[in-house]
Amino acid sequence: MTTRREMLRNTALLGSAALLGSSMLTSASAQEVAADQNKIYAVMLGWKIGPQIYSFNRFPFDEAIKKVQACGVSSFELFSGQKLSKTSNVRVGPDLLKPANKDAFKLFRELIAETECVPHAMGVCPGNREHFDFAAAVGISVLNCEPGFDKLADVNKLADEYRISVGLHNHPKPSIYWDPQIVLDHLKDCSTRIGACCDTGHWYRSGLDPLECVKKFKGRIVSFHIKDLNEQKRDVPLGKGVCKIGEILKECATQYVNAPFSIEYESDWDNNQPLVAEGIRFFRQTAKTIVQES
Repeated sequence: MTTRREMLRNTALLGSAALLGSSMLTSASAQEVAADQNKIYAVMLGWKIGPQIYSFNRFPFDEAIKKVQACGVSSFELFSGQKLSKTSNVRVGPDLLKPANKDAFKLFRELIAETECVPHAMGVCPGNREHFDFAAAVGISVLNCEPGFDKLADVNKLADEYRISVGLHNHPKPSIYWDPQIVLDHLKDCSTRIGACCDTGHWYRSGLDPLECVKKFKGRIVSFHIKDLNEQKRDVPLGKGVCKIGEILKECATQYVNAPFSIEYESDWDNNQPLVAEGIRFFRQTAKTIVQES
């Protein structure tokens, strides 16, 4: 019988062979292949990695998506309300579906096609029907939300109706979902489409251990806002802080978490793209280590 370790290793070899299939590689493309070889390990674990584009909220969407592309990824998380461009007052999100904004919606789709960066989630939003409509229209499979407790039953129905997963996101204490136990208590009456959007940085800001929080959500993790912080609770690149990101990723592999990971970097707002990219490299290298040690 093939073990999990053998299966993962064989998949890695097949992926590397596909990437190295051409014997006509230039030195520049060989460097790109080397980078791509680390990409495959996250894919093998069922993980998508990219920025929460809120990290680039100082810029309109048409500029921010190019920063996503510069990070070397093909997916990211949208946030509703970002201005489409400097010359447009239309905001990314449900506003794009209005008949009057047909040209803006076309531009939005052209920017995605041009950069080949596709949204894997949207958040944080209240989870109204208009957000589900927009997610369905652009192929988003995960909405990260913070609905009021009295609205959760409605969100549950919408998640099943649209077949879109919902991650209940934790802003820091005293937000309503700051404590994992609060989320778990409310998930008891929800569809399995609804689970946790794990914000590692906000857990640390609330005085919680992010690794222990992830362990509590075994079987109910929908998505991540993955952050690393220093002891002063300021964002730093993944792997350079106190949030135990490497251990968290190992725990996710143990739980067979299949989810999008959105890096949200809430410092150095005007020039944080290189820091996000550094975190993505750490994420991929950690995924490689996990696969090779499995």
